[in-house]
Amino acid sequence: MANSPIYYFIGIKGTGMAALAMILHDMGQEVEGSDISKHTFTQGPLEAADIPIYDFSKANLKPGMIVIAGNAFDDDQVEIKQAKAMNLEFYRYHEYVGKLMANYTSIGVAGTHGKTSTTGLLAHVLGGVAKTAYLIGDGMGKGDADARFFVFEADEYRRHFLAYHPDYLIMTNIDFDHPDYYKDINDVVAAFQTEANQVKKALFIWGDDAHLQQLTAKVPIYTYGTKTTDDFQAVNIKRGVNGSEFDVLHHGKNIGHYQIPLFGEHNILNSLAVVGVSFLEKISAQELAAEFLTYKGAKRRFAEKDIADMTIIDDYAHHPSEINATLDAARQKFPDKQIIAVFQPHTYSRLKALLSGFVQSLNKADKVYLTDIFGSIREHSGNISINDLADKLDNGGDVLKVDDMSPLLQYHNAVVVFMGAGDIPKYEVAYENLLQGKKSV
Repeated sequence: MANSPIYYFIGIKGTGMAALAMILHDMGQEVEGSDISKHTFTQGPLEAADIPIYDFSKANLKPGMIVIAGNAFDDDQVEIKQAKAMNLEFYRYHEYVGKLMANYTSIGVAGTHGKTSTTGLLAHVLGGVAKTAYLIGDGMGKGDADARFFVFEADEYRRHFLAYHPDYLIMTNIDFDHPDYYKDINDVVAAFQTEANQVKKALFIWGDDAHLQQLTAKVPIYTYGTKTTDDFQAVNIKRGVNGSEFDVLHHGKNIGHYQIPLFGEHNILNSLAVVGVSFLEKISAQELAAEFLTYKGAKRRFAEKDIADMTIIDDYAHHPSEINATLDAARQKFPDKQIIAVFQPHTYSRLKALLSGFVQSLNKADKVYLTDIFGSIREHSGNISINDLADKLDNGGDVLKVDDMSPLLQYHNAVVVFMGAGDIPKYEVAYENLLQGKKSV
């Protein structure tokens, strides 16, 4: 494809950006990009695909490139300024995703929590029965020009999902988050209402969410949940140490029995949403059930490993509701073990706005350890410290340092859950090295 343009990604290691880069690469396009030099969990697939990754420099931009910029960067970023000065074809990440999905039966997943888990499950299930392109918020993406479905994560941050006009949209929940952008919960609901108006075929919502219940749409709205009033209802639910199983009723009629190798009530709800979309697309219950059984989970979503006599779980949870869901899943799978939480707050603004929620959710662990606040690329300080959270916890709150994870060595035959959206994996690696007798790095 000598005459085809190079797609240049500014911030290519971002979770959505890495996934989109993989999609275009799979479709035969030439892809390269730039980012910070620090290693991230998203860059492995990029490197395996021989996609060049450079340090930021305006010299990287060449005539004829199509530039896609990550939303973490402002217009004054050096490469974005250069791209605009050169009049290169330019898109923000969400703008290009909106353009890409027009060629497929598009299915989006929106919601304050559960987007990545549900998108990953939906992509896996549909990909087993038909050609499916997907873009998941754990950095995974797959492109196929002949795909029937395009499954993608629709992020509400700064109303970016308003670039999307999907055929189907799942909304898992509406909660107050991103206090650096949204004024209050009503502002969040208003954003979801605008997006609901853009759906073309059907909207699926969790029936128990009071904010979702407020929404209207120009297309049919289907609810999913555990109540008789839900259009897709889970009944005969059994939760065990190997996963969960349930039957699904559609308007009272049994449409299938499903087993999922996943834990926590939230994953039953996520699976219900997938059943609903698949039912409308006339995918057989037998095919669907078979695909559920082989799902391994999204990256950094309840990812589990055993070292020495300890079980270590890595999870992206960074909001009180997500911490509740992760600890609920851990209790289901390990009912007889002590659950130790290690949590890294992601942003100062979220910790300050939702402090009481973090306290309530973390107190569900048997013991809690904290790390310093990560601070995102968008904010580096705030009028709150990690001690403001530590002082309110009932069951711990000691602050761990990456060069001394030894306080965790007192636990045996227990579960340690590392949670956060920042660089919490480095603390996890340091602890694993201690368990394995290696020098901490």
